[in-house]
Amino acid sequence: MRERLDCAILRTECSDEWVAPWLGTHAGGRLHLQALGDCSADVGAPGSARALADLSMRLRRFDACLIPVTESSLPWVRTTLSTAGGIVQTPLMALVRGLKAAALNDLYSLGLADFMREPVCIEELRARIERLLDTRRYFSSQPAGARALSESEAGYGIAAGGVVRSGQDALCDTILQRSGMELEAFAIASASRCATSRESFRAAKSQVIERFERAYITAALGRHSGNIAMAARAAQKHRRAFWALMRKHEIDAAPFRREPTPSHPRDG
Repeated sequence: MRERLDCAILRTECSDEWVAPWLGTHAGGRLHLQALGDCSADVGAPGSARALADLSMRLRRFDACLIPVTESSLPWVRTTLSTAGGIVQTPLMALVRGLKAAALNDLYSLGLADFMREPVCIEELRARIERLLDTRRYFSSQPAGARALSESEAGYGIAAGGVVRSGQDALCDTILQRSGMELEAFAIASASRCATSRESFRAAKSQVIERFERAYITAALGRHSGNIAMAARAAQKHRRAFWALMRKHEIDAAPFRREPTPSHPRDG
């Protein structure tokens, strides 16, 4: 366990009032929370969503970055995380006020590593940050292939083909080509993140399985251009069982079907 953790807080004008009391030294000097940047971001200003990406180099000296999120700032945070994907290497945590589970899942897919709801317990916050750092140290000791998948699933983002994509997108694109070792790393990353929450083992396990099912079905439909029968056959599942999984995860095959190339009449 680290003796001291240094964490940055990405301040915005709409969150300054409830974030200000957290700045400073906590837990007997073992946790330091500092404002990131010289001023608070104006979420309504053009270009403000680049704040996190522009401060990526400064963030490297911190163990984690905390991002306050409310319903009003959620759209801005989404854009900010999307813009910073693949650029920011520091673990990102959300300090949440009044968000629903669907919004949190969306933020996870954009690179969020963990979150805490109000009221914030400083000791729990420190423990979660320490857990994130332990997870990253574990990933750094793994083979390159497994490490790339694990880090993307953990929410740090990867760049594939020169295009920055979220961990969930990257997994959906390549899960059918993953080795057993890489899939194990995916499970470890998901389980490690779930273990930091207050959910039961059964609920956490269910989340990991659901994420895998959704990714696999999506990738299979993409490979077979939305042909459900071919995707089910390749997955070695009965078509009805495959269809049931599609209904369970609300996956539509239509977007995966390629549009026929229009034929243009020749000039007479």
